[in-house]
Amino acid sequence: MALLLFLLLVAVVLGIIGVAAEGLGYLLVIGIVVLVAALGITAVRWSQRAGHRPIR
Repeated sequence: MALLLFLLLVAVVLGIIGVAAEGLGYLLVIGIVVLVAALGITAVRWSQRAGHRPIR
């Protein structure tokens, strides 16, 4: 959970810097990539948890 929050924070900070600073648009792209990676990691973790439930 801490990794997800850290990655989201990094994505937001890079996005803000990328938008605010002229000529640093690549930071916005890196922030978007980090955001997508964080969401992908979260989806994988949640899908693995769902598979471990016992069948009734």
